[in-house]
Amino acid sequence: MLPAVSTTHSEITLQIAIAGAAATSTTRGKRATTMDVLKHHIHHPMHKLESRRDVVRGFSPAWFTTTMGTGIVSILLYKFPYYAAPLQYISWGVAFFNLLLFIACCVLFLWRIVQYRDFGIIVMHPQQSMALGAIPMGLCTIVICLVLMLAPYNLSWVPTLALALWCIDVVLSVLSFLTIPFLVTSHQKHALESINATMILSAVPTIVAATGGAVVASAQSGSTATTIVIISYILWAMGLGIATMLLTLYLIRLILFKLPPKEAIGSVFIPLGPLGQASYGIQLLGIQAIRLFPTELAHIAYLGNVLQCGGFFIGLLLWALATWWFAHAIYSVVVTRINGRVPFNIGCWALIFPVGTFSSSTNALWTITGYSFFRVLAAILAAGLTLLWILVVIATVCYAWTGELFRPATVVQLELQDTELDAGDSECADESLEHSDSNV
Repeated sequence: MLPAVSTTHSEITLQIAIAGAAATSTTRGKRATTMDVLKHHIHHPMHKLESRRDVVRGFSPAWFTTTMGTGIVSILLYKFPYYAAPLQYISWGVAFFNLLLFIACCVLFLWRIVQYRDFGIIVMHPQQSMALGAIPMGLCTIVICLVLMLAPYNLSWVPTLALALWCIDVVLSVLSFLTIPFLVTSHQKHALESINATMILSAVPTIVAATGGAVVASAQSGSTATTIVIISYILWAMGLGIATMLLTLYLIRLILFKLPPKEAIGSVFIPLGPLGQASYGIQLLGIQAIRLFPTELAHIAYLGNVLQCGGFFIGLLLWALATWWFAHAIYSVVVTRINGRVPFNIGCWALIFPVGTFSSSTNALWTITGYSFFRVLAAILAAGLTLLWILVVIATVCYAWTGELFRPATVVQLELQDTELDAGDSECADESLEHSDSNV
């Protein structure tokens, strides 16, 4: 028989006290470790970079998507369906922050291409080149904010400045629209399996410029405003035509090879961009057509009325098509999140601007029809997108502070990736660049 073990009450109490002290010590150790990590992150900015100069070397055109997202949020807050004076002041603050952000991005990007002279490599690369269209789109949000927010003050210099900036935006948009798709078909190496929705970005700038043209024309009159509207219609048709073809190609890629990897899952919202912006733009152009054409183009009977009615009808159809892509994008993100953690990178900004254009289109439909459904939906989308923008901004600041978002890909690496693409290994090269450059 086993000997009986006698344990006094005091011994049991002592053992419990010892175990509790050990557990407390372990917990304190974990807390201390966490605090040490946080202090290290706070007091050692850019500690994940070999050199502070890598901030410039790792600055890619994808950073301009931050100005696109910030700009569209300021517009949504200013045009919020339910008027509130505080939102007006907040929108002013966000617009000013967007202006500073765009200037900072321009300085860093110009600094990079001047110091490292790798603009040719960026243009020729099948992933980095697609984000170049974000530059004119970010500028266009500034132009729209300039006209909308300063229009009530009747400042004489605002229409002239807005027109000058819009002309610059049109030039950059057309260059992106004509150059990048040509390089895709002539020099770059692509495979259907590795095609990303970022390819659609090359067609969106002209649609955004057309929307900006409608806003700029509202501050002009006579032949100047008429010319702006006609040019905007041309830009709108050019961009939407190519964008719909690229959307078809991207849908084929999704059908055959399923959803993109979790690192690029935010790109599934990009198809909302051309559709939502085209819907919003054609409605604004219709409003300007009915204002200008009956007097400026009086020899074309009923042109303004036709374009106004057609703008609403086409805008409604494009909005309906965008709702499918919106639902598909939400489903894609949810499924991807269920299957694992989605890492944060600069590509997460890809969902802010497209959803913003969808909200703007919804708001325009409410303005024209007066239906409460569109008004409530536009308010929900704007509020939800603003909250999401705040979260993405906080995450961007945290990851940028550590240097995670600025990890550069050297010129040699980019050249090696181009060689791999020539050998037919484009998918691996794209994933390597996305990891190293935190690209869209």
